[in-house]
Amino acid sequence: MARLNLLLLIAVLGSAMYLVHTQYMSRLLYTELHRIELEARRLELDRDRLQVEKRAQATPLRVEKLAKEQLKMRTTTPAITQYVRADGTVIPAVVAPPPAPAAGRPAATKGAH
Repeated sequence: MARLNLLLLIAVLGSAMYLVHTQYMSRLLYTELHRIELEARRLELDRDRLQVEKRAQATPLRVEKLAKEQLKMRTTTPAITQYVRADGTVIPAVVAPPPAPAAGRPAATKGAH
């Protein structure tokens, strides 16, 4: 009987130690989970803030202003456009002639009436 009681006492103590260890690990994991959730919320707020900044930085008016001021870019016109063939030779720009007055209509004169 004493051996059985001793065996049961060791089983109860072992079970109690395992329970304490399990609760300790559970608390550690819960604390870690809480810390990670806080970090996730902080990162989500940072992402939202950066998305807003990105949209503010990428407005067409701001991009055009930066292109003109910092990069010294200008809008294209046929006079400054150069076309390059596949072999690397440059095709000269063709400037359209100014529109001629219509042939069937007389030129308007000042004070004709």
